[in-house]
Amino acid sequence: MNNDSEVHDVSGKTIFITGASSGIGAATARAAVAQGWQVGLFARSEDKLATLAAELGAQAHALPGDVTDLHSQQAAIAALVDRTGGLDAAFANAGMGLSAAGTEPGDPGEWERMIRVNVLGVLWTVKAAMPHLKDRRGHLLLTGSAAGRRHIAGSVYGASKWFVHGYGGNLSEEMKAFGGRCTIIAPGMVDTPFFDEPKPDKLHPEDVARAVIHALEADPRCAVNEVFLMPTR
Repeated sequence: MNNDSEVHDVSGKTIFITGASSGIGAATARAAVAQGWQVGLFARSEDKLATLAAELGAQAHALPGDVTDLHSQQAAIAALVDRTGGLDAAFANAGMGLSAAGTEPGDPGEWERMIRVNVLGVLWTVKAAMPHLKDRRGHLLLTGSAAGRRHIAGSVYGASKWFVHGYGGNLSEEMKAFGGRCTIIAPGMVDTPFFDEPKPDKLHPEDVARAVIHALEADPRCAVNEVFLMPTR
């Protein structure tokens, strides 16, 4: 008898998403709700989260907070688990770029802010989520980048994404101990508010969201370690 329907049944499953107020995070929340997931929406913008939660309905839970604050993420995940009964996945998606590329023209203060979001923010999501994910053999997803897969002259941003790719691989090994999985979602340029000007011919947030759902819904025997997406043009 084919048990695929049991394997892919996501009724009652819950995912926590950082950077959920716009772009990839919001698109992933919409895609997850469409597949039956409960979704914890985490970002600093309380107004945007409230608007998105109202759009998505009872399956969405607005959890305003600061990704660079471990206690803020722990409190948000605890509140989400209290509402939904558990945590099956966490998507460390929040990130920021830099206004000046390269080392010499770069702004050290901006570097520090970026590292707090792109590196420490990811660590805090993992630290806050891991105890809950262990209970359900859960899934971690991290937003990497094409910039974390190749060398770009002087790119401090790219180096922060190299951390994400390296740490994600290490997490995959660590999570094997309890049957969990970790996936790096690595897009090239995406048309999001990350950029000052629209990039309509590049990837759209919905393209990345579909990659997240693909990884989440893979058969439990299949660990999708990385999904690498690039614009056709």
